[in-house]
Amino acid sequence: MNAQPATLAMVTLDAADVAPVADFWSKALGWPILAATEEYAMLQGPTHALGISRTPDYQPPRWPDDGHKQFHFDLSADNIEATADHLVELGATRPADQPGDTWVVLLDPAGHPFCLTDAKAWG
Repeated sequence: MNAQPATLAMVTLDAADVAPVADFWSKALGWPILAATEEYAMLQGPTHALGISRTPDYQPPRWPDDGHKQFHFDLSADNIEATADHLVELGATRPADQPGDTWVVLLDPAGHPFCLTDAKAWG
């Protein structure tokens, strides 16, 4: 039996309250919300989906990272500061502790850290 590689179909984020996190990521990424309940929401991107799952006793990751964050999104933007300001208007927060000049760390409404940078610098 020849197994085929798996395909990443969806990443799911845990949250205490699904609606504000789903609304934030829908607006931040421009992805429509396909399904939404108090327990779960799914956003559809061009090649995969993003799920938001209500988790009892949810504890957000810490920033700066204390080794428990596990993963984070890296978003790309041509104008990092303008995009960061827009994401803050949508509900993100900008912590005081920042990693340097080429990245901006933001926290989504559930406290998940994510980074914003210019993908041209990833070379």
